[in-house]
Amino acid sequence: MTKRAAPKRHLSTSPFKAPVVPPLKEFAVGDRVTHDVYGLGRVIGVEDGIAVLVDFSSAQERILSPYAKMSKL
Repeated sequence: MTKRAAPKRHLSTSPFKAPVVPPLKEFAVGDRVTHDVYGLGRVIGVEDGIAVLVDFSSAQERILSPYAKMSKL
């Protein structure tokens, strides 16, 4: 059994900058997207903060958040 390490806090007195949290990606129906595995596609369905359904012409795939391999064109 292993314990998860608690996230490190940033102290205001630290000489180092606080880590930047990237903003969550948001997609809307009709957006053109590219995926590292599936290629070019169009968003055909959105489940807020959970997943998006994308039509890649050869297949429809449900891509889960945080959408690491997908970006909006």
